[in-house]
Amino acid sequence: MTQTPSRINVRTLQAMKKRGEKIAMLTAYDFPMAKMLDQAGVHCLLVGDSLGMVVQGYETTIPVTLDQMIYHGSMVSRAANQAMVVVDLPFPVGQISVSHTVESAARIMKETQCQAVKMEGGHQQADSIAALVDAGIPTIAHIGLRPQSVHALGGYRVQKDSERLMKDALAAQQAGAFCVLMECVPAELAKEVTEKLVVPTIGIGAGRYCDGQVLVTSDMLGWNSGYVPKFVRTFSDLRSEALDAVKQYCQEVQDGSFPGPAESF
Repeated sequence: MTQTPSRINVRTLQAMKKRGEKIAMLTAYDFPMAKMLDQAGVHCLLVGDSLGMVVQGYETTIPVTLDQMIYHGSMVSRAANQAMVVVDLPFPVGQISVSHTVESAARIMKETQCQAVKMEGGHQQADSIAALVDAGIPTIAHIGLRPQSVHALGGYRVQKDSERLMKDALAAQQAGAFCVLMECVPAELAKEVTEKLVVPTIGIGAGRYCDGQVLVTSDMLGWNSGYVPKFVRTFSDLRSEALDAVKQYCQEVQDGSFPGPAESF
């Protein structure tokens, strides 16, 4: 009898850091994509509020609602068998109050059946992180560039304040975060943080020294229609392939070659 691999969890990721094994994380917003990523061996699926920009067409992540995160998170959780599913706390869940943060995160955990949440912030959100952990909700802290604070930060820029970054990282770890995600941080600075922390670090635009990496799946697959950040490596060009396929479909419908005998009853 073949034994089914156990789902990746907090202890799995911590053990991977100790062994020097890299963690692969990608975003997922729906069932079919999550199913494929899970089958491919991705360790963590992030249901990011980036869906506001990737799926909904907004310019920022700020319009995304809690109900929308739960809607997408539940689809991804139903698809994943081995990967850990992490769901973002959308704006302004982490900024209102500690009790509101815990209540919202509990809804996400209960209604999506995910295994963890992610919230933006470090030392200023330490009380909320600690409260989430005390409530039994595994939490990833997101530091460096925080998209929900894009207006306060003055745009999407590399974050070079080493003192602030280290303070945020250590505060998040002390509060109980099991992982720290760093976005748009110089590689050497991310290396310092990674070496300082006991918990794993996940980088996006933070260089190769982090314990793992995360990308927006549509970016790395070439399935996008706009700007691709510098830190993205495009591993495929699915948009061009799909565009050619759709053009061929339209042509064959118009010339009457589709459907043919093979597609008819």
